[in-house]
Amino acid sequence: MELRHLQHFVAVAEDQHFTRAAERLLVSQSGLSASIRALERELRAPLFVRTTRRVTLTEAGRALLGEAERILAQVRSAHEAVAAVQGVLRGTLSLGAEQCIAGVPVAGLLAGFRRLHPDVEIRLRQAGSGELAEEVAAGRLDLAFAYRTQGDTEQLRSVPLSGEPMTVLCHPGHRLAADGAALTPHDLADEVFVDFHPDWGPRRVTDAVFAAAGVRRTVPLEVNDVHGLLDLIDENLGIAVVPRHFRHKRASLTSLPLKDADGTQYETIALLPPAQATSPAARALMGLLETGSG
Repeated sequence: MELRHLQHFVAVAEDQHFTRAAERLLVSQSGLSASIRALERELRAPLFVRTTRRVTLTEAGRALLGEAERILAQVRSAHEAVAAVQGVLRGTLSLGAEQCIAGVPVAGLLAGFRRLHPDVEIRLRQAGSGELAEEVAAGRLDLAFAYRTQGDTEQLRSVPLSGEPMTVLCHPGHRLAADGAALTPHDLADEVFVDFHPDWGPRRVTDAVFAAAGVRRTVPLEVNDVHGLLDLIDENLGIAVVPRHFRHKRASLTSLPLKDADGTQYETIALLPPAQATSPAARALMGLLETGSG
């Protein structure tokens, strides 16, 4: 099995189209098709279902994709490790992060990294913590800053960064603001909630807090960005339970402590592949974060 066959396979899987994948790889479409056929012959299984408009993965193709991505990521890491030994960090740093992650100044960290390693291409994408964990485990991201969604596995390890309690945000004219007292999930049972999609770290923490308290809640106002959440609260359309550092993002809102029986906290972590598979660029970024020199 040749690496170029795996590279071609992953490109077609990502683009779901032979012509677009061939253009991106700078190869002929006939050459790309021949490469995929050779891989299918070797594996004795079709990898794609082809139609006139797009191609989709077969069951065998889905099984291969994760392994192919991990193999290619390890090959990239090997090249980058050799370059690092020679004193120059090259290649790509692919970073994932949830929005407004606690304890990690992402922009400043990347700026410091670029100053030290100008030959490394930086790629950044935002997503929910569950998706980011999958991307790191599959080798599509070098590392990610996220909320802990699972324990460590053979493909994924976590480095704790910071923790903080959850707080209730509401409009200053809301009845809860007038009381000013610490609140329990039972106190909030009848409230209208603004919250993030279920894959996001803050939503996962809040869901866990209410589930532990045996309080059912619904989220009629669901958003995918922090400022959208704050805007809805600012218009007194609902309340939110969020990590404590969110209270500094909108001074006009009222922040109230949340009391929960099990002391659940929002824990920020760095998600990385196993140590032997961690790229030199990811190690360098973590070094900057640990020393605070970003």
